[in-house]
Amino acid sequence: MVLNSDEIIIHEQAITETLETNYMPYAMSVIVSRAIPEIDGFKPSHRKLLYTMYKMGLLRGNKTKSANIVGQTMKLNPHGDQTIYDTMVRLTRGNEALLHPYIDSKGNMGKQFSKNMQYAAPRYTEAKLDKLAEELFKDIDKDVVDFVPNYDGSMEEPTLLPVTFPSVLVNANQGIAVGMASNICPFNLAEVCRTTIAYIKDPAVDVLEIMPAPDFPGGADLIYDEEKMREIYETGRGSFKLRAKYRVDKKNNLIEIYEIPYTTTVEAIIDAIVDKVKSGEIKEINDIRDETDLQGLKITIDCKRNTDYDLLMQKLYKSTPMESSFACNFNILINGYPRTLGVRNIIAEWLVFRRVTVKRAKQDSLSEKDSKRHLLRGLEAILLDIDKAISIIRNTEKEADVIPNLCAGFDIDKLQAEYVAEIKLRNLNKEYILKRVSEIENLDKDIAELEKIIKSAKLIDKVIIKELEQVIKNYSQTRRTTIVAEENIEEYVEEEFIDDFNLKVFLTDHGYLKKMALTSLRSAGDLKLKDNDKIIQVEQGTNADLLFCFSTAGNLYRIAMDDLEDNKPSDWGNYLPSTLDLDPDESIFFVVLYGGDRENYTGEIMVASQNGRVSKIALSEYETKSRRRKILNAINVKKPPIGAVYLKPGKTDPENPYEREDLELMLFADDQNEFAIINDQEQMLIFSADDVELVNSRSNLGTRIQKLKRNSSSTVFKPIINLEIEDPDYYRVKTFPQNGRYLRGEKKLAKQVGIEDMK
Repeated sequence: MVLNSDEIIIHEQAITETLETNYMPYAMSVIVSRAIPEIDGFKPSHRKLLYTMYKMGLLRGNKTKSANIVGQTMKLNPHGDQTIYDTMVRLTRGNEALLHPYIDSKGNMGKQFSKNMQYAAPRYTEAKLDKLAEELFKDIDKDVVDFVPNYDGSMEEPTLLPVTFPSVLVNANQGIAVGMASNICPFNLAEVCRTTIAYIKDPAVDVLEIMPAPDFPGGADLIYDEEKMREIYETGRGSFKLRAKYRVDKKNNLIEIYEIPYTTTVEAIIDAIVDKVKSGEIKEINDIRDETDLQGLKITIDCKRNTDYDLLMQKLYKSTPMESSFACNFNILINGYPRTLGVRNIIAEWLVFRRVTVKRAKQDSLSEKDSKRHLLRGLEAILLDIDKAISIIRNTEKEADVIPNLCAGFDIDKLQAEYVAEIKLRNLNKEYILKRVSEIENLDKDIAELEKIIKSAKLIDKVIIKELEQVIKNYSQTRRTTIVAEENIEEYVEEEFIDDFNLKVFLTDHGYLKKMALTSLRSAGDLKLKDNDKIIQVEQGTNADLLFCFSTAGNLYRIAMDDLEDNKPSDWGNYLPSTLDLDPDESIFFVVLYGGDRENYTGEIMVASQNGRVSKIALSEYETKSRRRKILNAINVKKPPIGAVYLKPGKTDPENPYEREDLELMLFADDQNEFAIINDQEQMLIFSADDVELVNSRSNLGTRIQKLKRNSSSTVFKPIINLEIEDPDYYRVKTFPQNGRYLRGEKKLAKQVGIEDMK
């Protein structure tokens, strides 16, 4: 078909087919060949670099320029010299990113704990393999692991390294693939090896007893929660907290931070502290400096006189990266498939891998010794008549006939004949031949021992245990990260740092909230209000309380009282629409000054609406992990609210139920746990809070209390303890809904609730 130049061919293809053919190969390549470590503890980029250094002879001898290593590695890894060097830097001793580095370096390799301390170019630095790397390549020249061609087929590289210890658990490893990630924390080498030995002997061993927690190269304190740590060990997922270590120089008013969490940097900590000082949240600090030098990491904080150092550090732990979490995700490639495993299962999978490599190493040694024995037995055969062997070689006319003639003359095979024929003339003496033949006896013993090991799983495990014990002896280090029990950690409590005092708040009809200390109120005259404004609610509490603001749009706003500006009697107050960023048609109709447990809210609120319904909602419904300021749909506002009360749990003195002039209701006696609801027809009924069902959904319409006529609405909702009612029994009801009874001569009440204004 011939198309014009302006014709376009459109090929329709299902999105699933497009993903399968175009996206999935890329995703699998990233997962399998780039981002996720395998059971030997390495990603392909690590393995290619280390194997290149091994082939360069850098396990022994002097260091070489890093640029040389990078260039040689490109034969296996064609992804660019900078990428290779980045990989190399992280594996070096100088960078301090690994608990047990695999590369011994010379020159500036930067620091893992600092963004600003950048490493030098590869032409300036030098490196060789660290002594520990011997354990990565043990028996690799034997047939212990599979090899595959490199990208251009010019050489071969190992698919895995035959590590003699579970290196996957010893050094930290992080990778982000497509749709999955891996984040493995480091553990102490000696503890890992001892745990593996214990597991070999008893697979039901409690891993946590021998290897209680991770161990990081930067030290710090690990806040230990046994339940959470056990979950990480079992599932491979979870998190724990790390805290910086510090020392105090009281003479000079200094705090020195000398170990920080692995997940942060010096610059991040300093920047966070500077921000807190600038914002006024921290007032005890004069200066902060990075004094890291050749002796190690050090952040110095200059404090003001009379500073409580421990209290300041608690605040810094709470508000800066000096305390940060490490999120574990033990995702590892097992036989080409990603799997999230716990510590016990990782050890089990490593043992499966290591048993295979040990068996293959023994099998290779067996083949080598068996071949040597076979050749020596050919040499043994000519011992019977050396002269005959010489005669056969000398009397053979053609060179090609030497081997067949020796085979025929001594009943040996071609390999044995080749070996005999290659012996130098000077070695064709009885002494040399007897010495060589005497090796057969030792070879017989070695071969028998190797065959025994290959056939016995227990003996293979003994070999692995012996290797692990040797690793412990040669490379073990004392634990760097200190384990601190969670119950011994002093948590920063925000209230300790708040200028606390007793206060009252006044909510006005126009949306102002006047916050005034009680000491200011004692000598104050009349409170100044904006023209035509009036006070609709008064609450008493402390500056450490939380303020819950309920809006006509059904939203809840939470704000700490110490975040609000203190007011004088002459001030209008804090303008809540601006402070809380309310919508134009939204206003605050009710507030709760909450001084209870901030982790577990206590008490209930009751909200009455114009439709005669009352909702009772537990304050715990508003608990959130993120402590966000605004909670949408906190109450149902299908009909506008007419009032609300906070039901505070607990008992108090019935004779003096209110120590504060506010709308808070203290639950103490049935006859005082009552409320009045009045409609625009001047009908009132009194009901008990116990008769209102506690709803488990904030969107619930609540209990229908007052029956209303068409176009009528409820207008007033108040606790009767705040009202002057001459005959409460007259208005009490036992069943709902009801219209209520018309007010009779309640002049004081009518004035209190504003009914006279409605007429």
